[in-house]
Amino acid sequence: MNLRIALEGGVVRALAALPVAIQRRIAGPPVEIDGQRLETEVQMLIRLRERDPRPELETLPVAGARELIEEEAATVKGRPKPLAEVREIDAGGLPARLYVPKDERGALLVYYHGGGWVVGSLDSHDSACRFLARESRIRVLSVDYRLAPEAKFPAAVDDGLAAFLWAREHAAELGADPERIAVGGDSAGGNVAAVVAQLADPKPALQLLIYPVCDLSTKHESYRLFGKGFFLTESNMDWYRGHYLPDEDAASDPRASPLLAGDVSGLPRTYLAIAGFDPLRDEALAFGHKLELAGVEVDLVVHEGLIHGFANATGIGRTSAAAMRQAAEALARI
Repeated sequence: MNLRIALEGGVVRALAALPVAIQRRIAGPPVEIDGQRLETEVQMLIRLRERDPRPELETLPVAGARELIEEEAATVKGRPKPLAEVREIDAGGLPARLYVPKDERGALLVYYHGGGWVVGSLDSHDSACRFLARESRIRVLSVDYRLAPEAKFPAAVDDGLAAFLWAREHAAELGADPERIAVGGDSAGGNVAAVVAQLADPKPALQLLIYPVCDLSTKHESYRLFGKGFFLTESNMDWYRGHYLPDEDAASDPRASPLLAGDVSGLPRTYLAIAGFDPLRDEALAFGHKLELAGVEVDLVVHEGLIHGFANATGIGRTSAAAMRQAAEALARI
């Protein structure tokens, strides 16, 4: 980590630790949209980010966007959570990283990182995986699936399914019970996890979906409400979508838009965490309700005051860690 990022991270952690009253003075008047109020610490951090001179993601070439995301993730990840073991492995030809907590429970989460299928890596989501492993006491296998535009849809889904099936086949060497292997991910990784849960046979023990992309065929109302000014923007999603999909017809494929799947009645227990101030809010809600109507056991949790990306921000402040702790508690029950 370079000195600038280290200094930025220190400043962000210090500000996030301030009393809420002081954060409010920095953040400005409360922001309320659609009956939701943005958390004070989140609003403060958004206001600070607006002063960042770095360009918007969608104005950059792919290599520059990847570098930007790695820098932003490093700024908010905090100090690494200690675990019993962290090691790099080959998951059937895919780079992966295994996180082993102390006093583990013998189960495993196969995790797919976010980043619009274009950016993100094992490193950008290291803090999220460490947090989930430590808090749930369950092993986490983070998978570095192929990214677009070098590998367009359905490459990410193909890799995600292959990694899950490989984990079941190699459960013993991963230290896990093959009947207690879950899938999970955030954003685009949540999309991959949801599709893997639909395609896999046998099914995962749980799908842990954190603000997943559920419908690339339609922009739901939350795009209008939260499409600008809350970290993930409509322009970001257009950029991701344009790099990921090979053509417009692919958007209606359930492997790209799991909300469009037909029969979802056989899916495993689902923990679905949604950010209130997120363009993806409404499609994720629609997916959760579809699962419920099909008889799937669903924990549908809306963190009304949070924004897209909170999974990566457990190292700063209070609200993101609290939301991810709830997810870890659900994971611990497999």
